[in-house]
Amino acid sequence: MDQKSAPRFMTVAEVADLMRVSKMTVYRLIHNGDMPAIRVGKSFRVPESAVRQLIDAGLSEWSDERAGGIGG
Repeated sequence: MDQKSAPRFMTVAEVADLMRVSKMTVYRLIHNGDMPAIRVGKSFRVPESAVRQLIDAGLSEWSDERAGGIGG
């Protein structure tokens, strides 16, 4: 597999640290199907691209709300 095309994976702890949430929150996102992950043994690995997409989606929702203005 070409190194540039290989997906990069993050641990649950790395995702939690990046998003500034608890590991339990990341596990909930995984189990609810809100964040894709693969199981490696007894642990999960989350594609880095999925984390970025989730963050970007949240940021775009936030900016859309701000663009609408406060109070209409």
